Amino acid sequence: MCCCASTCTVGDFVPAVTASLSAAVLTCCRPGRAMAAVLALLVAWPAAAAAVRVTQDSLLNVCMDAKHHKTEPGPEGQLYGQCVLWKDNACCTANTSLEAHRDQSYLYNFNWDHCGAMPEKCKRHFIQDTCLYECSPNLGPWIDQVGADPTLTHPPGCQGWRKERIRDVPLCQEDCEQWWEDCQDAVTCKVNWHKGWNWTTGTNQCPKGAMCQKFKFVFPTAAALCEQVWSGSYRYTSHHRGSGHCIQMWFDPTQGNPNVAVAQYYAHGDAPPNSLLSILLSLLPLTLLALL
Repeated sequence: MCCCASTCTVGDFVPAVTASLSAAVLTCCRPGRAMAAVLALLVAWPAAAAAVRVTQDSLLNVCMDAKHHKTEPGPEGQLYGQCVLWKDNACCTANTSLEAHRDQSYLYNFNWDHCGAMPEKCKRHFIQDTCLYECSPNLGPWIDQVGADPTLTHPPGCQGWRKERIRDVPLCQEDCEQWWEDCQDAVTCKVNWHKGWNWTTGTNQCPKGAMCQKFKFVFPTAAALCEQVWSGSYRYTSHHRGSGHCIQMWFDPTQGNPNVAVAQYYAHGDAPPNSLLSILLSLLPLTLLALL
């Protein structure tokens, strides 16, 4: 169906747009006005592209709005122990990195040994998990706003202790598998460590009636451990270290931080493929109205 801008309806126009943007304009407008519409859209394209780039870049090199994070990442030459991987550009301070290694630190009053002593080979993964969470400036694509959740339980005085969290961070397969392998014989009483604890003593204790069991029964697979222990903060993937498609909890800092490229990949590469077209299409009605 052919019509001019003054008589086109949305129903008439959408099929043509879907087939081809320029063809749609030429179909529904007289040649002179069609050229003006195309030129207007071409002028709008760079601005739309720039807006998308700004949005994508805002996800890179950022710190969460949480309890102990710095407002902006930067070098921290004195990071402690396993957190040293992020010393060149970190969202954590040296003191936070030190506390991340304590069994019951002031960070969250969380006790790894709630069902007896956690083996050191297992505990190092939870320390690394804490270092990644506190120190990494490369988690922007997965930062999510924290809504009010009445089911969450916190240490005394810590209600509303953060405004943002991470969700569905794609961990490399090796990181999840080794985490589970080293922790399968450790013991816990809960699947989701984000909520449901008894905090009456000031530190987390198993809720009444909860039974301590080995990890391999509580978390039967590596995917279950990575995805459930922190209520969906991480996502198990089949991607391998060095693929550029998964976040590494462990890496050699002398070779650079591989998570920089991963964050860029998801910030830019995972953008909806038609996002620019959608923006331009939203401008199209105004362009056509200008031709009336």
